[in-house]
Order: sequence, then structure tokens, then C-alpha cells
Amino acid sequence: MESAPPEAGLEVACSVLGPLGAMLPIRVITLGNASAGAAVGFFGGVHGLERIGSSVVTAWLASLLGRIRWDEVLAETLQRVRVVFVPIVNPGGMVRGTRANPNGVDLMRNAPVEAREPVPFLVGGQRISAGLPWYRGRADEPMEAEAAALCGVVRRELLGRKFALALDCHSGFGMRDRLWFPLAYRRTPIPHLPQLHALWSLFESGNPNHQYVCEPQSRQYLAHGDLWDFLYLQACETPERVFLPLTLEMGSWLWVRKNPRQLFSRHGIFNPQVAHRLGRVMRRHVALFDFALRAAASYDRWLPGEGAALRAHREGALSRWYGPGP
Repeated sequence: MESAPPEAGLEVACSVLGPLGAMLPIRVITLGNASAGAAVGFFGGVHGLERIGSSVVTAWLASLLGRIRWDEVLAETLQRVRVVFVPIVNPGGMVRGTRANPNGVDLMRNAPVEAREPVPFLVGGQRISAGLPWYRGRADEPMEAEAAALCGVVRRELLGRKFALALDCHSGFGMRDRLWFPLAYRRTPIPHLPQLHALWSLFESGNPNHQYVCEPQSRQYLAHGDLWDFLYLQACETPERVFLPLTLEMGSWLWVRKNPRQLFSRHGIFNPQVAHRLGRVMRRHVALFDFALRAAASYDRWLPGEGAALRAHREGALSRWYGPGP
């Protein structure tokens, strides 16, 4: 941020206690029009072990900062959209090299949302012990500082807009890059399913050879305490606004298959270890990020309203994502 233009904003959402008593900031970088009707947020490092998520978010931020001084099209786009970056949500976990924060809490299981159906043992969130993975924290305690800070940024910068997108970057699930959308706590479709289908149809029409699998998270597993479920449910309290949070799960098993020695490294299971492969992953998602920015800025040109278009997208989404089979 030392070379950032004056149009960029920088603040610290909060600071958390790290190893050896160091205070670690959760930084928020903003670009674009603070009064815009649309916004898009890019988030990484919710799980400290998944460093590649923070890396791709930071690389995208650097790209925008490098272009903002000369790219007239980008400058015009930023007049129509607010852009928010939180590259490292869990700095303590990042320093320690752990999925959880320094208190042993998995931030993506920490929200006060209970699954409506049985969840997978441990993976779906547990309150047994912080010594076991996927620990939710105690039921009678508030959310962890990192989770609360993320929610505060989203409420302030995204939820008050007519349209907002969020893209939260993770790694570690399978050999395919996946885009998950809510809900994780139940299997029923979200209220904004037609809008989500319209968005994804746009992406596919402009990127016919993309590598992503887009699906509801509930198609893979249910979980307690998902932060994006929590925030999406809050957004639904204002029906005239549309908030679409997406989770990018980069398929790290592909990296392990190409370099099996990574299995012997805790970081290697979740992050590419070879330099050329890391560079390839950093470039791999640029089209998706650029699409998210442009789609948010132009939401009023493609978002379906009431009537036939809305019904068609709802029917298409139900057939695609909630029909029989995986």
C-alpha cells in the first residue's frame, strides 16, 4: 500500500493478539465510490493455513492499484462500484500456520447459525474441544474478534447497497475449483436463486472454457456456524437488496497429485509449493475476479426483475442445482 493512489483507503478493522504478544492488524483496503449502489468484496485468509487465498486476493489488489492511474475504463468502473479487500482475515492463524485462530476456533464455524439437519462429524463444526479441528467456540460466548470484524466490514461496506457480491478465497477441496453459494446450514434454495443463476449464466457466456464447478455448498456437506450464511440471512431482512456471497474453493488436491511430496507438508496440502505452479494459480482466477468487478458495476443491466425473466432463471437454477444427482 506504500505506492497506493490517494483514491485507495486503508483502515484496521481490529487487531488481534498473536504469538509472543504481538498485535496483528486485520487490514481493510477500499477502492471506488463510497456512495455507489453496488459493491464487491474480496476476502482471504479466513483459514490461516490456506495462504494461497490471501495471495490471489493480494495479487488482484496489486493489479488494480497498478492500473488505476492510467486505465480510464477501470476509473469509470470504480465510479459505479465500491471495492473492498480484506486479504488476511485471520492473521494469527496465518502466522501460526493453523486453520483456526490462536484461540483454536475455526472462524468459518463460529457464527450463531445452527444446521437444520445432521452435519458430518467434526467437519460440520463441533464444540467438544479447541484441540480438535473445526471447533466452533463455546455457545455462550460472542463471536471471535476476527469473525466479528469481518461481519462488521461486510455490514458497513456491502449490505447497505442495492447489489453486492462477496468472493471469499479458500483452498483444499478436491481437484476442481469450486464456487459455493449459501446455504450451508440447510438444503433448501436461497431466496435470491434466480439472481445467482443470472449471474452465473453471464459468466459462462463470456467464459465458455472456464474450470469452475458452481453449486450450493449444501450439495457437498452441511455445517454449523457459516459466516456467509449468517451475513446472507441478515441481508435477506431487506428484500429489495441483493447480496450474493460466493466461496472460491481452489482444488488443492490437483497440486498434490502433481507433486505428491506436498503430502508431507502441512502447508503443501493447501498451497502450491513449486514457483511456476504458484504463479499459474495467481493468474488462474483473474477472469473470475474481473468478472465480479464488472458484474457488480453493471448489475442494473443484467439483474432480472419481476416477471418472465425471474421465473425462467428460477426454473433454470432449480433444474441445474437442485435436481437429482451430484
